[in-house]
Amino acid sequence: MTDPAVLIDDVNARLLSLFDSQREPLTAISSELTPLLEELEAFTAGGKRTRAQFVAAGARMAGPARADSVHEAVVAAATALELFHAAALIHDDLIDRSDTRRGRPATHRMLETMHGEKAWVGDAAHFGVSGAILAGDLLLMWSNDLIAEALSLVTPEAAVQSARAFSRMRTEVTAGQYLDIVEEHAWPHVDPVKRLERAITIATSKSARYSVESPLLLGATLAGASAAQLELASRIGLPLGLAFQIRDDILGVFGDSAVTGKPAGDDLREGKRTVLIAELSGRVDAETQAFFDNRLGMPDLSTAEISRMQEVLMSSGALAATEARIQAWLDDAVRAIGEAELAEEDEQRFIALAERIAKRDS
Repeated sequence: MTDPAVLIDDVNARLLSLFDSQREPLTAISSELTPLLEELEAFTAGGKRTRAQFVAAGARMAGPARADSVHEAVVAAATALELFHAAALIHDDLIDRSDTRRGRPATHRMLETMHGEKAWVGDAAHFGVSGAILAGDLLLMWSNDLIAEALSLVTPEAAVQSARAFSRMRTEVTAGQYLDIVEEHAWPHVDPVKRLERAITIATSKSARYSVESPLLLGATLAGASAAQLELASRIGLPLGLAFQIRDDILGVFGDSAVTGKPAGDDLREGKRTVLIAELSGRVDAETQAFFDNRLGMPDLSTAEISRMQEVLMSSGALAATEARIQAWLDDAVRAIGEAELAEEDEQRFIALAERIAKRDS
């Protein structure tokens, strides 16, 4: 049965199977590929499989019988999405120059360390970056293979719609990542009045659609959902995706590093121009705003400066305003879930998943 909770086990099993199938042909090429394969296997073993659960939830929106009939396709598509997500994280860590991910060294840092331990010649950091780019690309290739498999298991009409949903997701998340980079550099020249609007646009394309709406649509199209059901999936997915991303932005500033697996205030050092940061505009005096504009994104940002930024975000009301936005988006999504005419068990499971991602602490 395509139950979001059951699907997690199925996706984990499918990932193990994938790496088992790749181990022999890759190591036959060269034993030097073994550490890379082990890194990718370890990297994809973590996570909550949130996007995979939304693929399953989307299939359930078409009805339990239809969802169950395409279970294998849903598992393949959900696994493909997890691989795509892992690739995006590896590349994102490169872009952000992050040292850690989920409490362990980022892939490029692991490869950099391996270079040093083996006493290889050349630039260790460049080797790490180069290897991580290729590692992410490899995951993207395997993701494409699994999507092709999923599409082969459903009707031609469902395959066309699902392919479009997956393609749109890949395009939008990449465009959103680029806009995120642009904003880090263009921020001082952006009209403060437009900062919030631009931050929401970036959050929408970079993560909101990709994290919730697209997985829902992918599962729904695989199961042959109607046009009305697809429209409802978007009405659920977009606000819930925004709630998910903006919660992530708050955790990037205020999260407990022991829980999030990343240093506290990491997004401040990386210079993320998020909705939380945009909410500060107009709430503080010119001196404080100048402090944020000048120091946000500086790698040498001190612990004291991070503490000051955190305090200002709280005392100015920026944090409270951001929390209110999250709650409003969550409320919109829950109302739309109520219109989906799901079985009571599916509806309650869906609402619980929505509340969990909007209120999570990691």
